[in-house]
Amino acid sequence: LLVARAMGKLQSKISFHTTKYRADGSVGQAGPAGAPQQHSPAHTDAVTSVAALRPDLCVSGGRDKSVAVSSWRSGAALRRFIGHEREVTKVTSALDSNRVFSASRDKTVMMWELHGTSGPSQHFPGHDLVVTGLAVSPDASQLCTGSRDNTVCKWDTETGECLGRAAISRNLVTHLCWVPGEPYVIQTSEDKTTRVWDSRELQVAHTFPAKQHIQTCCDVSQDGRYCLSSSSGCAGHGAEATLWDLRQTRGRVCEYKGHFQTTTSCVFLPRGPALAPSIATSSSDSTVKVWDQDTAGRG
Repeated sequence: LLVARAMGKLQSKISFHTTKYRADGSVGQAGPAGAPQQHSPAHTDAVTSVAALRPDLCVSGGRDKSVAVSSWRSGAALRRFIGHEREVTKVTSALDSNRVFSASRDKTVMMWELHGTSGPSQHFPGHDLVVTGLAVSPDASQLCTGSRDNTVCKWDTETGECLGRAAISRNLVTHLCWVPGEPYVIQTSEDKTTRVWDSRELQVAHTFPAKQHIQTCCDVSQDGRYCLSSSSGCAGHGAEATLWDLRQTRGRVCEYKGHFQTTTSCVFLPRGPALAPSIATSSSDSTVKVWDQDTAGRG
């Protein structure tokens, strides 16, 4: 799975350096003679999640139960963290932070220090099923987690204390993301809804109208004005991404339709000085699509 800004960073590279990304899915860096330079895999099994850590670093989690920090530029895996008992489902970090967070099928979340030991610096147990949502506050002081056990939890990252726990029937969490500069967290669910949580009291502040299909992922624009959600689907039915207004109408703004199977991830792409606002979506139909945010036209 591709997650949030990390996917945006990757898609930006695809857009401007298409010769480096081949149809077989391998990635190389052109050497002096134009031949691609291969890098050792960061994981020994499937990669399940990736997120931006710093402008030159990303963090990834895999079915091999490990968390890896890699360099965007060199492709080298710089750190590897071991501690989970089952596969890692989600990874995240506060940008420019030294802290990395990972969720797992072992029902726990762990915090790792970029310059610390290979073991976790904090442990967050408490969910009854696999942890499927993970979002950290911009200052990395608080963490929100979600699970297939229908709960969302808030944690103090320094002490590991659970500061709140909220349960909603049939709310099987699929993804979480924190709104920049705000106390709000966006959450998608298998109950086909996208919720806005107020992290201060851990209460639902708003629920967008339910879609026709499971909502698989979400992302928030850097200015905090909009959020995206993506839908499951099959044979051209569903599989759309939806743009929602967070500040004014709190309603649907636009839909992005074109995938033929489940849209697994959606992300706002970084803004460039001469670039129109864009989003990217990835799908089980083996494609990544880039869209004009305002018109839903594909680039």
